[in-house]
Amino acid sequence: MPLKWIDSLDIALDLLETHPEIDPETIRFTDLREWILALDSFDDDPEHCNERILEAVQACWIAEQ
Repeated sequence: MPLKWIDSLDIALDLLETHPEIDPETIRFTDLREWILALDSFDDDPEHCNERILEAVQACWIAEQ
């Protein structure tokens, strides 16, 4: 099932697997957006991303770390 911007937790889990060496508390949102777009399972319109969505993904990533 493809991931959409609203799938914050699932995106965070994929990022945790893809970038285990990264501290999500220090990530720049520009990098986070690019990494999300690069996920094989991600399939949504890049233009629908905003800061609130990236904050939600980052918060989930921090919580799952």
